[in-house]
Amino acid sequence: MKIEGLSHLGGKTVYKKEYDPGLLEAFENKHPENDYWVTFDCPEFTSLCPITGQPDFATIRIDYIPGDKMVESKSLKLYLFSYRDHGSFHEDCVNIIMKDLIRLMNPKYIEVTGIFTPRGGISIHPYANYGRKGTKYEKLAEERLFGHSFPL
Repeated sequence: MKIEGLSHLGGKTVYKKEYDPGLLEAFENKHPENDYWVTFDCPEFTSLCPITGQPDFATIRIDYIPGDKMVESKSLKLYLFSYRDHGSFHEDCVNIIMKDLIRLMNPKYIEVTGIFTPRGGISIHPYANYGRKGTKYEKLAEERLFGHSFPL
């Protein structure tokens, strides 16, 4: 079954070797009137340190409350894989992923967490979130950001 506007789903998988937000695809949310969470975990995320070129490994967690559109999971996988040879700091990766998904879907609310494996004895866990301006989701974003802590 093909869904209009989705080119990756059901097709041959081609992995891009450089960051490409154009890989992301969305489809219509059949329940935009409902508030509900969608969570994606990508435990095999990799990117490169922009200074040393060494690989960084992480679990990327994406949680969102959809609006009219939702991200298609295979396109998300291909998009996240496109970071493999991309040089960005951990914090930059998390913020760019969030902004690309906002542009794609205009979710009611979204948060992205990077759980990066330690390098040099230090692990980094950047967190970014967004709620639609002028809505209850903007308040939710503020509450979750200022109340955020990462469990050890």
